[in-house]
Amino acid sequence: MAQNNSKVLSVIGLAARAGRVKSGEFSTEKEVKSGNASLVIVAEDASDNTKKKFRDMCNFYDVPIEIFATKEELGHWTGKEYRASICILDEGFAKSIVKKINLNMEG
Repeated sequence: MAQNNSKVLSVIGLAARAGRVKSGEFSTEKEVKSGNASLVIVAEDASDNTKKKFRDMCNFYDVPIEIFATKEELGHWTGKEYRASICILDEGFAKSIVKKINLNMEG
């Protein structure tokens, strides 16, 4: 399964280099509430509180959410330190990431 993670993470990296990713809880929350978020990704090792907060917020604002990767991986692929949450601002990148995550789940 880990080799498939790298496909998802490389798309996240591309989106980050294209300037279509916001990371960190504050920025992610801001983008969701302002309607710019196409996808929220919360790290698997984020606290239960963080996961619940973003699940509830994404449900309310009708934004897709995935629990995926580790804080270290999300941070690495967005060029930052550890990140518990990131937000994809581009519909195309978001769809590609969700598709690859879903392929991971099947594989």
